[in-house]
Amino acid sequence: MRKSLYSIVLVLVSLQLFSQNGNEPIKVTDMLKIKAIGAISLNTEGNKAIAAVSSIEAEDSKWEYRYNNQLWLVSVDGSNNPRQLTFSKEGASQAAWHPDGRSIAFVRAVDGKPQIFLLSFEGGEPIQLTRYKYGASSPRWSEDGKEILFTSNISLKDLLTDTTVNPSKEIPRWNYEKPGFTNNVNLLPNISKADPDGNLQEVRAYLDYNEKDKKAKVLTKLQFQEESTTSNELSFSHVFIVAAIPGAQPKQLTRGFTSFNNPQFIKGSNQLLVEGDENDVVHPDRTLGNQIYLINKDGSGFKKLLGKNDYSFSGAVVSPSGKWIVLQHGPTGFISVPTLAILPINGTEKDLINLPFDRNKNAISWSEDEKSIYFLAQSNGGSTLNKVDINSKKTESLTDFHSGILSYAFRGNKLIFVKTEPKNPFEIYTAGVDAKNSARISSFNVDWLKSKKLSLPEKHEFKNEKGLTIEYWVMKPINYEPGKKFPVVLEIHGGPTAMWGPGETSMWHEFQFWTSKGYGVVYSNPRGSGGYGLDFVKANVNDWGNGPMRDVLTALDKTVTEGWVDTSKLTVTGGSYAGYLIGYIIGHDKRFKAACSQRGVYDLRTFFGEGNAWRLVPNYFGGYPWEKKVLEVLERESPINYVQNITTPYIMFHGENDLRTGVIQSEQMFKSLKVLGRPVEYVRHPGATHEITRSGNNRQRIDQMLRTWEFFERWISSR
Repeated sequence: MRKSLYSIVLVLVSLQLFSQNGNEPIKVTDMLKIKAIGAISLNTEGNKAIAAVSSIEAEDSKWEYRYNNQLWLVSVDGSNNPRQLTFSKEGASQAAWHPDGRSIAFVRAVDGKPQIFLLSFEGGEPIQLTRYKYGASSPRWSEDGKEILFTSNISLKDLLTDTTVNPSKEIPRWNYEKPGFTNNVNLLPNISKADPDGNLQEVRAYLDYNEKDKKAKVLTKLQFQEESTTSNELSFSHVFIVAAIPGAQPKQLTRGFTSFNNPQFIKGSNQLLVEGDENDVVHPDRTLGNQIYLINKDGSGFKKLLGKNDYSFSGAVVSPSGKWIVLQHGPTGFISVPTLAILPINGTEKDLINLPFDRNKNAISWSEDEKSIYFLAQSNGGSTLNKVDINSKKTESLTDFHSGILSYAFRGNKLIFVKTEPKNPFEIYTAGVDAKNSARISSFNVDWLKSKKLSLPEKHEFKNEKGLTIEYWVMKPINYEPGKKFPVVLEIHGGPTAMWGPGETSMWHEFQFWTSKGYGVVYSNPRGSGGYGLDFVKANVNDWGNGPMRDVLTALDKTVTEGWVDTSKLTVTGGSYAGYLIGYIIGHDKRFKAACSQRGVYDLRTFFGEGNAWRLVPNYFGGYPWEKKVLEVLERESPINYVQNITTPYIMFHGENDLRTGVIQSEQMFKSLKVLGRPVEYVRHPGATHEITRSGNNRQRIDQMLRTWEFFERWISSR
């Protein structure tokens, strides 16, 4: 009798999971149907919003696709369907409402450079405002709507030679680090005639031409690895102001060989707020700090408001009255949770009022009465909208952990936001400013999802040996039937400070794809993940392998006890740090029938030199490979040192232009396994970077997912 009741409960659970959906499984090509909604902003009246929407469209070639980023107009009351505003193939982004709400400024590429356009809602085509030779981004309107602040990225070479941006012909105060030269004299233009048989200066001119013609690439930078190539180039962001009249000439407000960003007008003042690099005497590659400055609208009166060495003050937002700013601050480094704080506009560091909240925060904004601060925070698998009362310093989460708020804006008592949840990756909702009584007002993805059968995640948790609560989620296959056994894929996230859960969008399609193929999916947030506070983030310091391995495998073990998992058909996949952890796991555990690592790191000793994320080594392991105690830890934690133990069938992926983790990492692992005669397959995607599965070539994204499934099927279908 008890068994019968148990079966009935399982059937009811199964019906609850899938009854709201159709009968069609999610296909791999359904990723091309997803419309991703980015930033959303409201006009002054709060009745209209602009949303940035990214879609994927077919190219002329049958199997090629391109991203299409456009702006849409949204009626907040839901009386009209969202309407596409921009259509150019160059796309549109970074929309900013004019204070009167009758037009917007936005950014579009022109001849490869971003430029600002104006679009009136009274009719007509967008009008190009800026034609600045170095481009214009991040527009911000003045209170009267007559001026716009923007930033422009200028190369070191242009700063040295263009007297319009460097009228005094200054050279950097920091050392360019060209060995054998002092005072940066090597940066001055060499006017000698190029001659390979000439004197020293003529030979140097000849060598300069070889660099210009791409015959040689001379590297002197510490951070010479970019995402897809190596480079010795430096560039700097500067702030400009321009009248909102086509043809007006921008005025440069910041100068020098440091970068400035996040410019904002301050109400009732001729001052502006900007953020910038830590200082101008240290090479930009060697400083991670950030400072906050005040500057007059005419470029005079530049002064530091907040700043000190090896520390970051960032993300500042000026209050509506112009009397306060809210910001985040903390020491530089990757393993940290910055502190939220407010400061009088002319205060000093001692005047900071901290607002404690032990999560990473973003999208910070002021309430209109300046009594509260709103922000988003990844937490416990969700991305929540939060409100902190300035007087009490108490924070209230306005939304739950079962979904994710991705962008938001509010006016008066009206809140508009973009939400992700397991049943829909992106839609727009409205609610009261307390986030209650929400209503969906868009159908960007609803319509094509109506016919799809989805699996919804079930949340579980356990305590590990450190006493940390580990949360994990289980998704049953869409063909689940009580009493039957199913294969399972253990999914592991990267970072290692990433966080997965119902409020995170990047894996929405992949998880549904696996369940549509008859696999259960298990994913978790092991120690070191974000979304659980600073102590949790730091829990994998000097322990990248064994501890996190125990957490993810415990989540799998606990899922097995539910009774529906076929333990002879267990698989595992993941990318970046997860690629590392999978390499470590299969060197210590034999339970998986097949494994997949994407863009992973396998030798921490050489990763320091091979990837542009090399600072992970000193941050997590306390030093560098040439230090004996550190080397011992790196060897202990490196999957390559357990390669002789790997017998699990293994497929590995890496983009050929991936310099974040370094493509040589996977070559080492693959070659070692081939020498050992182990079942391994290695897939390289030409031109792909570390971002292949998130924003890469869509044909390659599909290829990687299908190859993983096909490889797993080889090993579980007939066994």
